[in-house]
Amino acid sequence: MTRRMKTLFLGGVAWSVMAGAAFAACPAVTVADPMGVAAGAHPQQYELAEFQTAANCTLEFSENPDIAKFNGMIQGNPEMPPLAQRLPEEPLVVAPYDSVGKYGGTLDALSNATEAGTSDFMSTRHVNLVRYSDDLQTIVPNVAKSWSWNAEFTELTFNLRKGHKWSDGQPFTSADVKFWYDNLALDPKIYEKPKDYVLVGGERMQVETPDEQTVVFKLPAPKPGLLAHFATHFGQGFQAKHFLGQFHPAVNPDADKRAQELGFVDGYDAIKAYYGNSDWMDTATPMLNSPDKVANLPAAAAPTLESHIVIKETTEGRHFVANPYFHMVDTQGQQLPYINEMDELFANDQQVRLLKLVNGEVDYKTQSLQLSDAPLLLENQEKGGYTVQLKPKIAMHAISFNVTSDDMEKRKVFGDLRFRQAMSVAINREEINNVAYFGEGQIQQFTGFSPVPDFVDPKWKTFATEFDPEAAKKLLDEVGVVDKDGDGSRDLPNGSPLVLNLQFATQGIAGQVVELIGQHWANVGIKTTVKEVTPDEYRSAQSSNQLDVGLWEKGQPLGIILANNELWVPPFENYFAHRTGMLWAEWVDSSGAKGVEPPDYVKQLIADINAFQSAAQGSDEFNQLGARLVENMTGNLLFIGTALTPDPIYHRNALKNFTEFKTASYEYYRTYPYRPAQWWLDE
Repeated sequence: MTRRMKTLFLGGVAWSVMAGAAFAACPAVTVADPMGVAAGAHPQQYELAEFQTAANCTLEFSENPDIAKFNGMIQGNPEMPPLAQRLPEEPLVVAPYDSVGKYGGTLDALSNATEAGTSDFMSTRHVNLVRYSDDLQTIVPNVAKSWSWNAEFTELTFNLRKGHKWSDGQPFTSADVKFWYDNLALDPKIYEKPKDYVLVGGERMQVETPDEQTVVFKLPAPKPGLLAHFATHFGQGFQAKHFLGQFHPAVNPDADKRAQELGFVDGYDAIKAYYGNSDWMDTATPMLNSPDKVANLPAAAAPTLESHIVIKETTEGRHFVANPYFHMVDTQGQQLPYINEMDELFANDQQVRLLKLVNGEVDYKTQSLQLSDAPLLLENQEKGGYTVQLKPKIAMHAISFNVTSDDMEKRKVFGDLRFRQAMSVAINREEINNVAYFGEGQIQQFTGFSPVPDFVDPKWKTFATEFDPEAAKKLLDEVGVVDKDGDGSRDLPNGSPLVLNLQFATQGIAGQVVELIGQHWANVGIKTTVKEVTPDEYRSAQSSNQLDVGLWEKGQPLGIILANNELWVPPFENYFAHRTGMLWAEWVDSSGAKGVEPPDYVKQLIADINAFQSAAQGSDEFNQLGARLVENMTGNLLFIGTALTPDPIYHRNALKNFTEFKTASYEYYRTYPYRPAQWWLDE
């Protein structure tokens, strides 16, 4: 349907309305006051026809009065067409939490560095095919208008929104989903190996596009968790074929020539400049990596479907403006987002970040905040004009030992289950809970699942969590980790000194927790050193197999594990999270040609997680596989848990429509369930 629009000026604001239609505004439905309008098929949002039927009205659309200015700030964007040509034919209608918002303002965000401590801010502009609603149980439409499974969970069909456009005004279609899958996710020149979530039991899917609005994922085996992946993951299931495709040889035979005209080495060099070699949304743009080329490039950043697009990037931070083609409107027909601009400042020092938060210089923050920061933040709430929610985490602080250490004597010791068990029972979790967690923690062993499903034997939740330093000493003696030189500290079996270097980043674990663990291990004769590093330094050391001890959060809910096997296959997580067994991973990835062969229980984990993801949920097979996964993971103490705790969620009081979160959770992708596009600034 083609809509002709005209503009009325009411109260100094331009209102675009359908020509020939009577100006009769729909009710300003919010979550707090539904105004008698029945809920839609999905909580807190409607499809356009659904809302108009429920509210018995015709929704008239209007735009941010400054949106043309922002369009002009997006390098490469053409002159902006009328709103009717920028919205999909059926935009997603969003019911704001408390109030219909006002346009304006800049959201001030705080990250650690270009690719560190950024996910909470990334989540504020994020979109994917679907998302979880704020009950963290119900999957609802987002970019996709609807979806359906076949009976066997081997065919997932998404229906896209007709007329949806990228931030540069070009059509978004099913071809962009297929391009992402076939030409990026599975291209070894972009990803050295495909991510698990684009595979099913290690095999690729087939993506079919019967028309521009229909995408069909055909799976080689059942994987019902695939939908939850698109609802939670930062990796978006689409990329702009019209833009990135010009540099890909499978799409454009002249890709290298086109890239070289712009100053790149070849087409893949150009793709990496815009997309990186991962699906991480904060890979640096040409504005940072190739600033000398930017003026001559067709765009400074690749087009997006997100609520805001980056227009400036330096080593100090980034700046974003509202996407003129964003696909959501509120119940008054106002195109979202309400917030005009976003400013992201980088600060790697935790004390600097805390000072800015206490002073009320930031609008929202949770990542890199630990429970140990809560007293300072809570004490200054009123003076700083902000509010802190303390909400339970899904992941817990966890410890691992480098079971494939390059130091062969350490590898032998770390690989001995008795050593890992000794180090677990040497930890005084009650002291950690009382001192670092203010008594708010729930002591628990790492089981791989968080929360722990019913199919898990309860014994694993407390396995090796008792504080028993004498048992720890006995186990260490059995392993041969004894004091050989009489200096009071235990040595490796060959007589070499054993010193555990505890490197940590506050983004992943609280320093106070690390210091307490180091003291507990010293009390049973293990010498330690503690050093705080940046997240980038930590990840680099971990990935290059240089850490003695892993110290970071770890844990995922069942819904995510059903789509993503990362927690169960060496190195047991991705680059940004908690990993161990790097040389086991090399052996798995090379089919045994390189690396170190893992023990049989690890091979069983790999087989079981693939079977688990395809089993009928709740079946005997499903429960038995899940139980064995936990027995192998927890029984072998690859990762040692501490306690489940709450974490702070910070927002400035001027930020409106900010609701109560259920968790402080990266696993559900931070703010994504809570609809930041309807936040607005009251100032």
